[in-house]
Amino acid sequence: MIQRTACLLARCDDPYHNLAVEKHLMDTLPESTAILYLWQNQRVISFGRNQNPWRECRVDDFLRSGGRLVRRLSGGGLMYHDLGVLNFSFILPKSDLDVRKQLSVVLMAVGAFGIRAELSGRNNLQSAGCKFNENAFYKAGHSAYHHGTLLWNVDMDDMERYLAPSDEETFSQGTGPERVRMINLRNVCKDMTLAGIRESLYNAFTYVYGFEPIMLDESMLDSYTIARLTEGLKSEDWLYPATHPYTFAVEERFPWGTVTVKLLQEGGFIRQAKIFTDAMEAGLFIRLEQALNGAPYLISAVNSRFTQKMEMLMDHTLLQMSQDVCALICGKMRAMDRANGQSVKDTEKGLPNEI
Repeated sequence: MIQRTACLLARCDDPYHNLAVEKHLMDTLPESTAILYLWQNQRVISFGRNQNPWRECRVDDFLRSGGRLVRRLSGGGLMYHDLGVLNFSFILPKSDLDVRKQLSVVLMAVGAFGIRAELSGRNNLQSAGCKFNENAFYKAGHSAYHHGTLLWNVDMDDMERYLAPSDEETFSQGTGPERVRMINLRNVCKDMTLAGIRESLYNAFTYVYGFEPIMLDESMLDSYTIARLTEGLKSEDWLYPATHPYTFAVEERFPWGTVTVKLLQEGGFIRQAKIFTDAMEAGLFIRLEQALNGAPYLISAVNSRFTQKMEMLMDHTLLQMSQDVCALICGKMRAMDRANGQSVKDTEKGLPNEI
């Protein structure tokens, strides 16, 4: 149960630094404490932990224009930031993570300006059918954070130009995300200022959690740790997915998100597995990749590895997502067998059943 609250306003607009501060706040979170962290970024495309930016947006064009890319620890999809976007983070114990409660703070804050808003889609907020907010989540150890965007006065032309997928056929084939109308809060309430919405978030946070937040300053934080985290978030190894000569690929869109599975098969084994997705539960897919790596390239082996992972899942949603991915991979393997004139039984004959 939350017994104290705090608030931090970011000093700078560097996206890597700001995400590093967020992670440091989470790593050092005192017990029974909730922190509201408010920050802005220079022009950047922020993408989820398991996404492939080269597939999702116009990377080269955006980088040539002076923009930057950042990979979050959280799942979810693409988010465009410039100084017309106010980012917020709720950092709190994992046991106190309550998406509806946290979003009630945001709804109350914009409601103070006379804006009627509601929850829509995958935990996003909209007004008059247009989206002004996107959210993502991350959990580690005993702590978690829920961060999101408020489109206050973002450059909509830039957002539309650079967030267009590099492969336009993604939309025509019905596998990509739906185009959703976006709106700036300034278009709904002309009198809304950046300082005003910050103050309104602070007041709503105070009301919902029932405590006057202690104001924090970055000088209270460990600058060495933040610098180290910042460099890690800038590294190419973190930003860009490793390239392998994958021999297997399958993609599908589910109610919980779009997923692409790529496998490198050599000598009857899966030597490398990569799962790209905009699903919210980023950590699940890392575990599924680990389950696939080194497995025999057999339907029975894939089923067995996934079953082992699913036995440890207590959450029904995570279980359904794992079952969907398993069925997707096995279905494609069966289709490939038939196309090659083999039965499933023939492909398993004479190969080892375990490593």
